[in-house]
Amino acid sequence: MKLQVTQENLSKALSTVGRVATNRGTLPVLANVLIKTIDNRVAISATNLDIAITRYIGSKISEQGAITVPARLVQDFVGSLPSGVIDLKLDEFKLRMKSGSYSSSINGISAEDFPVMPAISDKTAWKLPAKMVKEALQQVVTAASSDEARPVLTGVYIHSYQGQLFMVATDSYRLAEKKLGEAKQDVSLLVPANAMQDLLRIVSDSNDDVEILHDDQQVMFTVGEVELVTRLIEGNYPDYRKLIPKSFNTTAKLKKQEFASITKVASLFARESAGSVVVSADESDKALQVRSVASQLGENTSKADADVTGEGEITLNSRYLIDVLSVLNGSDVEFCFNGKLEPSLIRDPKQDDYLHVIMPLKS
Repeated sequence: MKLQVTQENLSKALSTVGRVATNRGTLPVLANVLIKTIDNRVAISATNLDIAITRYIGSKISEQGAITVPARLVQDFVGSLPSGVIDLKLDEFKLRMKSGSYSSSINGISAEDFPVMPAISDKTAWKLPAKMVKEALQQVVTAASSDEARPVLTGVYIHSYQGQLFMVATDSYRLAEKKLGEAKQDVSLLVPANAMQDLLRIVSDSNDDVEILHDDQQVMFTVGEVELVTRLIEGNYPDYRKLIPKSFNTTAKLKKQEFASITKVASLFARESAGSVVVSADESDKALQVRSVASQLGENTSKADADVTGEGEITLNSRYLIDVLSVLNGSDVEFCFNGKLEPSLIRDPKQDDYLHVIMPLKS
């Protein structure tokens, strides 16, 4: 293998795929990235056996070939080089890299030892705009669980329902649902949330459509010159729509920024109670109030003007409130609940494509 690439392109590719490479696996090659020539391009790949990311970059290739090299070392080395052309040459299992007055020789592992994700068979393909996918992931992925005891809740569920396409995640304490528009076909994909976090990083740098190719075991997202392949989670997603209340006794409409501010302040005094705060609404007071709960540090009560219907209070995790308020797009927010024991709902009153449900805490 002998080729030339620009420092900028190689550094960007290594940064994109390097997050997947892991030192925690039983195979040493999983800590490496694969550098492989394909026609007149170079493919830079990494995998942890569950997720694989490949980025293609243009190159001037003199000799074809492939090698795997330690991801962290080569990423840091290339990132430290000045802009310009980098010469790469493979000498048995050593990758020699030279750029100006900088040169290195990095010991590699044969490309034949690099695991390859199985090919996707019986393919189904469709596209979504990158801007839509980015917004949906920002609003949904934080609600997925990190508890492996219930694997289905560690995924983001992309599915069709009554002719519409949805993206949803829940950890059983909160639930986020985003409507993506009309569904062209039946879809049911349970994608690991960590893969979706990697996809979010990829789409944030792109204006291209996201091409989605899948079968029953795997899904591949292609964004420009980047491919992300991941295994799907097995199992049936819970019927989450039963958790979403249809009507409310208490509703408050207010400025999103004001709701976020009073919640953040109250959360400072609620650290000893795992972030627990009490949110109360009073129609006669025309305000939404957030107060910290049972804190030895002191107490805090903050109010924001609101258009309130009904009255009542509910105890919630302040971090969950802050998370959802940070990803809503509009300037206003609608907060709805039915007393202390039932789920609360947060949404933009001017948009019906996103909702967030938060379960109450025992007060």
